[in-house]
Amino acid sequence: MRARLTEALAVYVDAMGYPPGTDLHRAPMWSEHILRPGWRAVCALRDDCVVGIAYCYRGDHGQWWHRQVRDGMRRAGWSPGRAESVLADYVELTELHVAPHVQGAGVGSRLLTALLADRSEQRVLLSTPEVHAEDNRAWRLYRRAGFVDVLRHFRFAGDSRPFAVLGRDLPLDVGEPDVHHPTAATPAATITEEPTT
Repeated sequence: MRARLTEALAVYVDAMGYPPGTDLHRAPMWSEHILRPGWRAVCALRDDCVVGIAYCYRGDHGQWWHRQVRDGMRRAGWSPGRAESVLADYVELTELHVAPHVQGAGVGSRLLTALLADRSEQRVLLSTPEVHAEDNRAWRLYRRAGFVDVLRHFRFAGDSRPFAVLGRDLPLDVGEPDVHHPTAATPAATITEEPTT
């Protein structure tokens, strides 16, 4: 991803429907994330162009996202001990985005499976914007993959949009029913992994 950061950010902006220039603000944060323990990235390539990106890293109590979620769990009624047990050993699925022109062809599920393969953490956590009736491709992917609610209608500091925090235990068994979306005979993209060194 380091070598293709500009392309990866373009997929992110396109998939999220963000205005041009958003990538310039996100690039420093994504570059900092690359340095975090346990960082791993996978991308989907089609005709040598990035059409999907996903990355994760090991969650830690010193990270902003961890503190926000921990505090949100407590406000939602989780006991401190129960919240800490969920947050004790997890990988944060930080980003997973697929270019709109290849969405619906199983690229997202293949990215998710490749990204979480052989992780040593007990669980994976992620946050995703709330959508009415969970009616979008991201939500359907996460539910097919067995993600359950940790927090709903949560607002991160500095963002007025409501988010859901979802999680599931690892490993993500590729043999589980409905993890993979049916794909065409010709794959929409090739999945490649960024080295974690």
